[in-house]
Amino acid sequence: MASAQDLRKRIKSVTNTQQITKAMKMVASARLRRAQGKAEATRPYAEKIGQILRRISSSDLHDYLSPLLEVRPVKRTCYIVIGADKGLAGAFSSNVLKKAIEQIGDKTPDQYRIITAGRKPKDALKNRHYKIEYSYSGFSDKPAYEHARIIMGEALSLYERHEVDEVIMIYTHFVNSMTQIAQAERILPLEQPDDEVKDEEYEFMPNPESVLDALLPKYLEITLYNGLLQSAASELGARMTAMTSATDNAGELISSLGLEYNKLRQSSITNEISEIVGGANALQ
Repeated sequence: MASAQDLRKRIKSVTNTQQITKAMKMVASARLRRAQGKAEATRPYAEKIGQILRRISSSDLHDYLSPLLEVRPVKRTCYIVIGADKGLAGAFSSNVLKKAIEQIGDKTPDQYRIITAGRKPKDALKNRHYKIEYSYSGFSDKPAYEHARIIMGEALSLYERHEVDEVIMIYTHFVNSMTQIAQAERILPLEQPDDEVKDEEYEFMPNPESVLDALLPKYLEITLYNGLLQSAASELGARMTAMTSATDNAGELISSLGLEYNKLRQSSITNEISEIVGGANALQ
């Protein structure tokens, strides 16, 4: 049985831990609101520009050819895996890793290329002996557009050199602070437009080819940027939830230890009173 001194030390240690987790929860909550706002602001733009580009690609462009629109048999795939730099975010990192491994499947190293954004997916995939082509870290919870531009530049280079035949982004879609969904999205080549998009009419100046040349790289960058922002919001949401749970658990543990400590003190006081009464009776 633990002594009163040991219980006091444990209560103090758990209280200090609770203060840390509470502070981390508050920081994650404040940063989550900003990250969520950025992710929601970029999503409509990315969706609309993608719709326009799919409409252009379905129209008659005569002899126009772009390597970014070329659909070819898939022999090699580029996976852009977006994860966290730090831990203490519940199952956030493990869910991204599971989705990446699920997508890669039983492909051999010559059938895929992996680009990671975040220290956690890089370390986890390396430990499982997956080959990493490029890795970036240090910005998982605060990505900038420049990060998306650099990462997308590497993926585009692989695609244009025919080293890969498609590019798939694996990231975490933010639903709310309690729910984040790891998912895979193909960003190259562009998907064919649906009937609703085909029925829409657009006028392009000076011509569709020029618009396509200008917008296609921007669309890919903004799509990846939105994926980075979605993952950042998801990471912060998962961390806030994890720290909330840790803070609550610490409070329960402190209450349990306090109860045990009070019982021990009560028992000790009772024993002391019994000894005093016994000594007084012996003197009579």
